Amino acid sequence: MNPRTQEPIAFRVMLRMTIKAGAEADFERVWREIGDAVTSHPANLGQWLSRAAEESGSEGVVYYIVSDWVDEPGFREFETSDRHLEHRQRLHPYRSGGTMTTMRVVAHLPGTPSAVSHHEWETVRL
Repeated sequence: MNPRTQEPIAFRVMLRMTIKAGAEADFERVWREIGDAVTSHPANLGQWLSRAAEESGSEGVVYYIVSDWVDEPGFREFETSDRHLEHRQRLHPYRSGGTMTTMRVVAHLPGTPSAVSHHEWETVRL
């Protein structure tokens, strides 16, 4: 929660997409090429593309797309726009399935970047 307003920090959308086997490189390329259709929307705070490490199978490779928005109305405005429809149409040929989850970010604990390796951290911690 935003400590000043007690409102959620952001509205987060997570897409789980199964991309057809063999289409991963083209999907990633097109996602990068058209990403500004999402990130240029005034309510968008950014988006991330991640490839699952262990969820791939014969039906394809699993990707997660996470995008943060100022609020839910801002996301819903984008979701119903022509810009979003075109974005979806460009990515659709690569998909064999997918789901969408929405959520409100209520807390954030930032990490502290460090040059200490995980092994060194574990040694100090113990």
